[in-house]
Formats: sequence, C-alpha cells, structure tokens
Amino acid sequence: METEADNMLGIQVTKFAVFNETEENTHRSVHNSIIHWMAGGADHIVILIILTSIIVWFWFFGDRDELASHLALASKPLHYTSGNSVHETLKNIQHIKSLTDNQSPAKITLNKMIQTEDVDSNIIPDENNMEIRTFDECLDIYKTQKSAEKLNDEEVLMLVKSNHIKPYMLEKCVNNPERGVGLRRKVIAKENNLTKALTELPYIGYDYSKVLGTNCENVIGYVAVPVGVAGPLLVDDVFYQVPMATTEGCLVASTNRGCRALTICGGVITRIVDDGMTRGPVVRFSSVTTASEAKLWMDNPENFKIIKSAFDSTSRFARLTKLLVRIAGRHLFIRFTASTGDAMGMNMLSKGTEESLRIIGGYFPDMEVLSLSGNFCSDKKPAAVNWIEGRGKYVVSEAIVPSKIVTDVLKTTVAALVDVNISKNLMGSAIAGSIGGNNAHAANIVTAVYIATGQDPAQNVASSNCMTLMEAFGDDLYVSCTMPSVEIGTVGGGTSLPGQSACLEMLGVRGAHSQTPGDNAKRLARILCATVLAGELSLMSALTAGHLVKSHMAHNRTSTLSKPAVQDLESKPCHQNKQFTSCVS
Repeated sequence: METEADNMLGIQVTKFAVFNETEENTHRSVHNSIIHWMAGGADHIVILIILTSIIVWFWFFGDRDELASHLALASKPLHYTSGNSVHETLKNIQHIKSLTDNQSPAKITLNKMIQTEDVDSNIIPDENNMEIRTFDECLDIYKTQKSAEKLNDEEVLMLVKSNHIKPYMLEKCVNNPERGVGLRRKVIAKENNLTKALTELPYIGYDYSKVLGTNCENVIGYVAVPVGVAGPLLVDDVFYQVPMATTEGCLVASTNRGCRALTICGGVITRIVDDGMTRGPVVRFSSVTTASEAKLWMDNPENFKIIKSAFDSTSRFARLTKLLVRIAGRHLFIRFTASTGDAMGMNMLSKGTEESLRIIGGYFPDMEVLSLSGNFCSDKKPAAVNWIEGRGKYVVSEAIVPSKIVTDVLKTTVAALVDVNISKNLMGSAIAGSIGGNNAHAANIVTAVYIATGQDPAQNVASSNCMTLMEAFGDDLYVSCTMPSVEIGTVGGGTSLPGQSACLEMLGVRGAHSQTPGDNAKRLARILCATVLAGELSLMSALTAGHLVKSHMAHNRTSTLSKPAVQDLESKPCHQNKQFTSCVS
C-alpha cells in the first residue's frame, strides 16, 4: 500500500510540474492528489503542506513563470522507505530548499505600506531617481523658476557645491522644509565625514515649518528628550500634572514624592508680588557732567512720563513701570522694567527701549548708545541685580506639612529638616558666596519644566534664583520658596512648537489669556514655584534621612550596578512605599 502511495506521489508531483495542462485537469489532479496523500500518513501530509506553501508563495508574491521549475525541483524523488521517520523526511525537504536557493532569486513585490525599515536610518532618501542633468541646465532651471523644487537631490547638491545655493537656504529653495533638512544633512555628511553620526540623529516626521525663521537655523534634525510627569500637585486649590523634560534619573520621581506630600497636606499657596521684564542699555556722554545731568533728568517723575509714553507706543502689551539708572564715569546704565503680557518679553523690551533712547537722545544730543544691552538687565548671567531687584515674575510659595506626613511620606523629622536647611541652604550657600543659591536644587526643576514648556533653557540662570526656608510650626513644618526672577511666558519662542504647546495645555496655560493678558504667564510661574517647593522638600528629606546616594545608585545608574547593592537598597524604608519607586533627585 505504501509502495503504491509512493508511486502515486511521484506521478502527482510530476503532474503539478507540467504547467501546460488545462485549468480543469489541473484542478482535478490537485483534488485527487490531496485524497491520496491524506491516506498516506504523516510524511505525505508534510509534503502536501510544503507544496501548497510553494504554490501560494509564487502565486501571490513570486514570478509565476518560475513556478513550474520550482515545482519540478520539488518533485525530485525522495529516498525514503516505509520505516523513515518524519525527522528524516524533513531532512529531505531541507535538501529541496537548498536546491531552490541555488536558483535565480524570484522577483518579489513588497507592499510598501507595511515595510518596517527605520526611515531615520538613512541620512536622506532621494526625492526622485531622475537622470542628473548638466550643471548649466540645472542652473538655468533654478534661475528661471527661482526655485530648486524641480531639481532632484543630486542636482541641488551640485548647485550647493558651486555656491549658487547657500546651505542655510535649502528649505526655501526646494519649497519643502523636511527635504531641505535632509539635503543639508547630506552636505554636512559629505564635507565632514559625519555619515554615521547623522544616521543616529533623527530628522523625519518633524514639522520644521514651525521652526524656520523662529526657533533654529541650519537645522539637521531634532533631539528627543524624555518627558515625565509629577503630580497631582495642588496649587491654589487647583490640581496640576506637571510635565518635566529631563535625562536625570530620580528627578521626576523625587519631585513626584514632594507633590504627594504637599497635596495630602492641603496643597501649596502661591503669590506673584512683582512682574517686570528688564533691558539695560549702556550709553555714553561727553563728560561726567552731562552724564549726571541726564541721570537726574531721567529720575524726575515728570520726565519718566515722557519716556513711558514713547516706550508704551511700541506695543499693545508692553508697559514701562520703572527705570533704574546707574552712573559709571561718563557712562550711564539704564535698566528699563516693563510688564509684557503673556510673553516672556525680551523682544518687547528691546523695541520699547530703543524708542525710549531715541526720545532721550533728543534732550541730550551728545548721548551715544553703545549697546542696547549693557549687562545691567541682566540676562543669562549670575547677577545680584536680579536677586535684589527681581526680573520677570517675582513669586513666593508656601505650605504647612503635618509632622505625620514628614515622618510617613518623607521618612524624616521636622527638627532634622529645619536643622539641615539652615546648615546647607543658608550657611553653606553663604560660605560659598552664592548669589540667589539658597536652595537645594531649584535649577533642576526649573530647567526640566522650561524644556517641556518651550521656555529658553539658558534663562534658568536667573530663573533658578531661590531661597528655601524651613521652620517648625508647632509640631508641623512650615516651608517656603522665594523666587524673585522667574523669566517665563506662554507665547513666543518655543511655546508654539507642538510638543511644548501640548505641555502648556496640560497646565491650562497655552497661549495668551483670553480675557486678562498676562494671567497665563503668571499662573505658569506660580505652578513652577510650587513644583520647586515640592522638589526642595523631597531632596532635603532625602539628604536628612541619608537616602540621596542610595537612591541615585539604584535609579540613576547603568546596568553595571552590582546586584548586592540593589538588594541592600531595596531593604531600606524609603522603598517600602510602593507608590514611590524613588526617593530623591
């Protein structure tokens, strides 16, 4: 019976290999073959599956002209006896596969819609595969159409190399921001041997139209920064989930622990006590006599009205509130302070200051404007003037934390917190000669929130000025943060970019306030100050309890951390609360 089945197998395989039979006969052969094979045992069923797979593959994905040859190979006699196992049969099947692999490769059509190749693995995909035209033809097209949109990539690069297209103009020249960025990557890669480095820098899928002319020049890609969330944090009777963009492990978790402690105890109270962005130009006169006369003139309240009128005329939102004038020889440093609505306001200040100086110059013809910024602002530099006079939003926040929460959540005591805060944040900062640095790590929270919400990260220099105070309030803990120079806004700069705008929306402060200009920026400053308070409370508690190093070793290290250290760390009280996977930052 098995011998008869073997013969039938060879006959039927041969029939399948003959491709010129009519469709009706072929269908009948397939039907008969299936019946005989089903009766032939496991070996025949395996062969049936293999043959069916080959037919299906070539019918849907391969070249049908090659189907007959591959089936002929499959019909090659299999040397097995009735005693052969399925294992031996599979070995024969592998032999057939090796024979088919030696044939010319089949033409396979791939569905481009389901490809999983990493599009960012290329520096730039070619826009088209047109034959490259001559240099003169390309130049003529570019000059005639005043655009390189119709040129393929190699032709555009040819014009870049000849300096007819400036690299910084690529997006505009090809009328496609993403293609322009990709072309610039090609230029940079070829000229500087940076192909590998740029392969690892993503650029596809970003809306560069929102960046060009606003946020960045000579764009070659973007860097993704992880965004975590700390919260809920109760601030002025409103709950917030605070986005924080950072690459520092433990920071978000630590701040989150502080948020929990503060929310449980009733939340944080905040206030804005002053609001005014500054610009401080430096001007020079012919003598100290003229310089001193100009200073006295500007200090006069009546003349201030003249200056204010000129300043306010330059913007719908900028309003001059005060002048601070300092003299150094025949130089004057004039610090203009103005409210700026929901914008951080540097551009408004620059425009208003320029117009004000023009008016002042009319009263003092020998006044020479040396620089619109004379570092008396002071922007992005440590400066006592910002700590003393304030810049941007002057914010304070406070909370009273019950002793039980200090013990159960923060794992320390009120007395220990007060003691360490005095020794570290007050005495230690004084010994260091710090200006505005009477805090544990305010800059950590400020920078993380700034990156997430589209602020200028460099302005964390002044914005991180903070004094953290802790004192016993009966059995409980009173804690406050005072931040006199928070430079922040909800319109302008990076706030309009999609991701950053989404983070502002999380806080309910995206864009300008619909009814009261400036309220959104003020609220964002208050949320920031409250979040800093949470971060300060958690870190100071960790330092007091001795958890700082242990937490970082567990949560801010690579996989090289030894197993015994992790086991020892997991036994500590700080990790017994499952709601907090980390203690400190």
